[in-house]
Amino acid sequence: MTVIAEVAGNVNTIGYGLAAIGPGIGVALVFAAYIQASARQPESAGYNRTWLVLGFALVEALALFGLVLAFAVS
Repeated sequence: MTVIAEVAGNVNTIGYGLAAIGPGIGVALVFAAYIQASARQPESAGYNRTWLVLGFALVEALALFGLVLAFAVS
């Protein structure tokens, strides 16, 4: 049997690389929503900044969980 391609290394690394796309898009959406809200009502920028930090922390936590699981499963 002829082997056409061989996956060298850990497949979890490839999986995490693909899974990191989701949090990347999530961070972009959180910051885009903050910029749009601040542009529409500049006086509420301080209030919206609280939600910006909370949303960013939650999305980044998902990325870190994925990173930890990629190492834990291997």
